[in-house]
Amino acid sequence: MAGTLYIVPTPIGNLEDITLRALRVLRKVSLIAAEDTRTTGRLLAHYGIETPQTSYHEHNKLTKLDRILDALAVGDVALVSDAGTPGLSDPGYELIGAVLEAGMKVVPLPGPSAVISALVASGLPTDSFTYLGFLPRKSQARREALAAVRDVPHTLVLYEAPHRLLDTLADVQAVLGARQVVVTRELTKLHEEIWRGDVQGAIRYYTENPPRGEITLVIGGAATVEPREWTEDEVRAALAERLAAGESRSAAAKAVAQAAGWPKSRVYGLDVG
Repeated sequence: MAGTLYIVPTPIGNLEDITLRALRVLRKVSLIAAEDTRTTGRLLAHYGIETPQTSYHEHNKLTKLDRILDALAVGDVALVSDAGTPGLSDPGYELIGAVLEAGMKVVPLPGPSAVISALVASGLPTDSFTYLGFLPRKSQARREALAAVRDVPHTLVLYEAPHRLLDTLADVQAVLGARQVVVTRELTKLHEEIWRGDVQGAIRYYTENPPRGEITLVIGGAATVEPREWTEDEVRAALAERLAAGESRSAAAKAVAQAAGWPKSRVYGLDVG
């Protein structure tokens, strides 16, 4: 009987942020597929876990896939990334897809995620959000990616490298305008920092205080404008204009009702003189 692939989140900084279930799974599986065996090795050593590891990352994902599938044919495997939940902005999702395609079982464990930690600490709306991963490294491509979400009303969340943060903030200001931003840096670590304010303020702050470490950037969504219901005089004028142009009363009433936020029957019954 084929084994199970467990998706095991690991701490994003503080080693205490790992669940009891995750430790149990890491001990019982026959193999751990790790993004970096050295990073995972330090975590395993801290908790006295001696499960064998194999590396699985962006540069060897094709050559290692068969070995991991072979291991799953005879036992359970845990997938871990360097930090946080595997499958987000790393090649883990490709392994998960291959395991599912092979008809094997995938079990996700809840746990640490920089995306969720940054979002809930930001103070920005959390009911809907859009995760952008890493934006392109070059400014033109980055601006194009930001332009694609310019009108999205949801909170935006993305990862960024410290040496590109100021350039990204400048592009955010140029493309998205004066948005509220929250820069979270080194979450759960000794030098954790959460900066909140507008994008111009963030540019000033990080110009004076060059950032270091892991960064998750949270950006306020596009402002939404509630549609205004038309007055009767406005509805009557629009209906009269369409009728004068030769539209049938039914078609004219339907179009005006949609634009005005009125019931069609009410528009249809208006006297336009």
